[in-house]
Amino acid sequence: MSQEFVPDDNKFERPNDDSAAVCEQEVVLLTVVGSPKGVRETILTLYRLGFAEVGDWSPVQRAANPKQVMSVLIRRKRAEGTPPRQSGR
Repeated sequence: MSQEFVPDDNKFERPNDDSAAVCEQEVVLLTVVGSPKGVRETILTLYRLGFAEVGDWSPVQRAANPKQVMSVLIRRKRAEGTPPRQSGR
């Protein structure tokens, strides 16, 4: 399980925590659901259009309908009006 989804009740004990960076980001989740061929073709079409790399999508998984599969793309971008973080590294 990804740590960013685990609730943190005591943020003050982790001074190097990147949760501030996560808060400054807008998250968009895209899901493609359909036949295995349809999902693959859609991901490839979006790649050809320059929207997302093929490897950015999750592995294909079974969907609720047994004849369908799904793949997810999570996009993170800096929220509007938020200045870029200064990296101290």
